[in-house]
Amino acid sequence: MKTKTAPKQQIDRNNPETWFIAVGQPAYEAIREMVEALNNADDEQQEQARGTIENDPLSVEVRSGWCSPGSEDYGKPQEYNILLSTGGPATRIIGQLSEHGEPETAVLQVQDWFQPWTNYRDAEESVLLGYVRCFYFGN
Repeated sequence: MKTKTAPKQQIDRNNPETWFIAVGQPAYEAIREMVEALNNADDEQQEQARGTIENDPLSVEVRSGWCSPGSEDYGKPQEYNILLSTGGPATRIIGQLSEHGEPETAVLQVQDWFQPWTNYRDAEESVLLGYVRCFYFGN
């Protein structure tokens, strides 16, 4: 099951406020349902619920920040990007990683062709963190 987006015919691209809701809400609801299934799973169901989340995104990427070559932090991941859907519209979750590679923040973003990524404001960070913590961001 891939993260959902609203059908294209339902998106009013001329109204940015309703457009972001039409794109972000189905994606967030799908994430919330997967995290809820994981949190409510018994031991036998937990592996399947985690597998559903792990197989959901199109890609999981990390990048490091600015540092001096050869320093302790050189090449160490500091940010992540989980691409959920592409095209117009597209959705992703981005955030910061701790020094141990654990997600500390999570923001759901939406985008349309030739438009910048924009934060979807109605997503609870705790739910998004429940989703992104299923992934390994280490070296």
